[in-house]
Amino acid sequence: MSTTERPRILVVGGGYVGLYAARRILKKMRYGEATVTVVDPRSYMTYQPFLPEAAAGSISPRHVVVPLRRVLPKAEVLTGRVTTIDQDRKVATIAPLVGEAYELPFDYLVIAMGAVSRTFPIPGLAEQGIGMKGIEEAIGLRNHVLEQLDKADSTTDEEVRRKALTFVFVGGGFAGAETIGEVEDMARDAAKYYTSVSREDMRFILVDAADKILPEVGPKLGAYGKEHLEARGVEVYLSTSMDSCVDGHVVLKNGLEVDSNTIVWTAGVKPNPVLSRFGLPLGPRGHVDTRTTLQVQGADYIWAAGDNAQVPDLVGRKAGNENAWCPPNAQHALRQARVLGDNVISGMRGFPQKEYSHANKGAVAGLGLHKGVAMIVMGKMKIKLKGRLAWYMHRGYHGMAMPTWNRKIRVFADWTLAMFLKREVVSLGAIETPREEFYEAAKPAPAAAAAKAEPAAPAKTEEKAKAS
Repeated sequence: MSTTERPRILVVGGGYVGLYAARRILKKMRYGEATVTVVDPRSYMTYQPFLPEAAAGSISPRHVVVPLRRVLPKAEVLTGRVTTIDQDRKVATIAPLVGEAYELPFDYLVIAMGAVSRTFPIPGLAEQGIGMKGIEEAIGLRNHVLEQLDKADSTTDEEVRRKALTFVFVGGGFAGAETIGEVEDMARDAAKYYTSVSREDMRFILVDAADKILPEVGPKLGAYGKEHLEARGVEVYLSTSMDSCVDGHVVLKNGLEVDSNTIVWTAGVKPNPVLSRFGLPLGPRGHVDTRTTLQVQGADYIWAAGDNAQVPDLVGRKAGNENAWCPPNAQHALRQARVLGDNVISGMRGFPQKEYSHANKGAVAGLGLHKGVAMIVMGKMKIKLKGRLAWYMHRGYHGMAMPTWNRKIRVFADWTLAMFLKREVVSLGAIETPREEFYEAAKPAPAAAAAKAEPAAPAKTEEKAKAS
């Protein structure tokens, strides 16, 4: 980390908003005008809409992440966490990956910490649940599902087999519906290579507390998505929730009980809880309360956007909804980041701030290979698509929204190769404990360890022999 006399713009978070805001600021900034510092626990940004495809093996996991230092070569990128912010002194406390925490002064602050999984105090969830917020979880889910097929194929215990082949997904929004659609596709393909496992042996269950799935695309397409998943053998239980999952024994509110080794939790997100330690004004759900200019209420030098911000929706309010807020999706995050970057530059130079306003362009969702739903908004007209055409819309939109041409090309290359090559169905479960095999080989054998514990005994015997 370098020291500088220039004003410092501190960007807390290197996700979608943090990356794009920092890029915008660096692009608009004059040479030497300020120092841009980005702080995030990871050295890369994850494009979350592609996590289901990464979990299914349709995209290489490396191509779903964007290295911050490569994309932001003119910025300081610190791998660590911002634990506290002292607004009076304009100082942030940084906890790096290693070493002692230290203070970092700033002049302008951008809060872009995103969201974390929204969980509830359900017995067994912390021990059994698998989230879908990061690329590590997507890779882990893929390896885990394929490992369950390996287990089922190699055992004669019917109870073990049934538990391994039961997959429970909680949450029917974009993340849940897309993930179960992609994983079911992958498991169906993988089953072709097992002698004693078929798709009919597997049980996929989708649970949601709401009365519909995919609410983002509207009730009709949501109903189509439900019917489509059910036609593929997925059990969909709406208006219900999970009461318990201790040791993999899943108990649903509707009375259904199943044993499962795979419990995927995608039941929504909430703002990063560390925001409560920053002394910022928060909304009722923990979001940073911002103005239409993305400035935090009561502070002209702090901006916030994305999943951790409560941004007024000007389009909705002009239509008569006084309580309209921008939804937490990539469509808004990208556009908010651009306005935020421009406003930081304007604030630094003493120019007026621009208000953020964006009309919803629709939503797209993939439900597996060649399957999807899409709602495209063009003015007052809504175009609803389903099936293969919607799937093309989903891939086209997110493929172009992927940050940097480097990653766009790699993602499209993955998709192109998949048209001619079969899906990979290799489980690399040992990747989670890569040193285990080496440790077993290198650790001392019990007999050798016991002999080492008594090294002096042979020497004494030898001395007695010489004396005699």
